[in-house]
Amino acid sequence: MFHSKSIEERIAERQAGRGPLKEGKHFEHGPAKFLFIFIIGFVVVGHIAGLLFLMALGLH
Repeated sequence: MFHSKSIEERIAERQAGRGPLKEGKHFEHGPAKFLFIFIIGFVVVGHIAGLLFLMALGLH
């Protein structure tokens, strides 16, 4: 469309311009790491809160 590169070509160029990922580094994008840790923490806290709630009701 309008003689621009396709999204696949733009992604390939961007990835080719980046260096290899450093050894031991899994998240090169800071907000992705924050979001991943937040979601995992939210799930764990939610499960613990649910367990405590059911125990308070005597349904465990």
